[in-house]
Amino acid sequence: MSTIRKNLEKIRQAVEEACQRAGRDPSTVRILGASKKQPPQKIREAFEAGLRLIGENYVQEARDKKTALEDLPLQWHLIGPLQTNKARYAVKLFHCIQTIDRPAIVKELSKRAKGLSTPLEVLIEVNVGGEETKAGVNPEELPSLAEQILETPFLELKGLMTIPPYRENPEEVRPFFALLRSLREDLKRRFPEAPLTELSMGMSHDFKVAIEEGATIVRIGTALFGPRDY
Repeated sequence: MSTIRKNLEKIRQAVEEACQRAGRDPSTVRILGASKKQPPQKIREAFEAGLRLIGENYVQEARDKKTALEDLPLQWHLIGPLQTNKARYAVKLFHCIQTIDRPAIVKELSKRAKGLSTPLEVLIEVNVGGEETKAGVNPEELPSLAEQILETPFLELKGLMTIPPYRENPEEVRPFFALLRSLREDLKRRFPEAPLTELSMGMSHDFKVAIEEGATIVRIGTALFGPRDY
């Protein structure tokens, strides 16, 4: 059994246990393989072990890997910041853009997604810790950005994403995950017609806590693929 297959089995078990603690159905949580700086062969191994959802940070890196793995029915998400001038490429590469954080990128993506057969799925990235070094919209600006997306053609707002402040003890991150869940519930009340089903939060060291707080997508890199190869 490959190391990646073993790792994925451990992660699935941990997801099930976290769901059990939270009284959730494990099928409501998807594991996303965060494959930044990982070679295509490792993604192929993860696919063979049953993984179907891949997250990339860079448009060019994703394009190269999709070409190398074009025979695999993977779903690709962008989980890194998106520059406006890369939007025209991103709409062709990704099923979902998880890092929407400003009106300009909403406008550009809508223009570029016009020719797609289905609306482009997007998540709003929220800076729940107020960190100047982190991307993401401030919580108080979230409703207006959400409203803009909901009024914009060719985009479908599916939920929220965050990268909280790092804490050695995952329990110290719990309040940030709880805040993102609360922000989504507020949006649901404001915009009951919106399909706000997704909470993308939690990574290798804190995904169990994230699931307990409502995560529907957990972004797992090192715990799945091991150290980056380059």
